[in-house]
Amino acid sequence: MIPTDANFHGNVFGGSILSEVDRAAFIAATRHAKTNCVTASIDRVDFIRPVHVGDVVDFDAEITYVGRSSMEVWVRVRSETLPDGEPRLVGEAYVTMVAVDASGHPIPVPPLALATEEERRRFEEGRQRTEARTRARAARGR
Repeated sequence: MIPTDANFHGNVFGGSILSEVDRAAFIAATRHAKTNCVTASIDRVDFIRPVHVGDVVDFDAEITYVGRSSMEVWVRVRSETLPDGEPRLVGEAYVTMVAVDASGHPIPVPPLALATEEERRRFEEGRQRTEARTRARAARGR
C-alpha cells in the first residue's frame, strides 16, 4: 500500500481496501461467468487488523454461491510487512456480483462445481445469505 492510501495515522483507509476487494471479486466472478460482471452488493465486511503503508496486501477471492445470474464471492485480505513479515488475515468480505450482457441486463451463469464437503457447506451458507439479502430488499420495498 502506498502513502496516498493512508490516513494521518499511517493506516490504510478501509475504502482503499474495499476498492481492491471489489476488483478481486470482479475478477473471480468474471472468470466463472466468462462475461462481464457488476457489483450488486458488498456486505459483511470485517476489518480485523489495520493495514499500514508499505504492507504488501494479498486479496484471495472465491466463489461460494451461484444463483441464476448472481454469484457470491468471499474475499479474504491478508497483509505482510516485508521483507520478513508473516502474512496475517486483516479482513474479509462477501460481495454479490451479477453477470450482465452488453446492455447491462442480467444473464445466467454456469453452476458452481462443488467437489468437497467444505465447498458444499459454503454454498449452503451462501444460499442462506442470498435469501436473507432478498428478504431484506423486499422488506425495504425494492
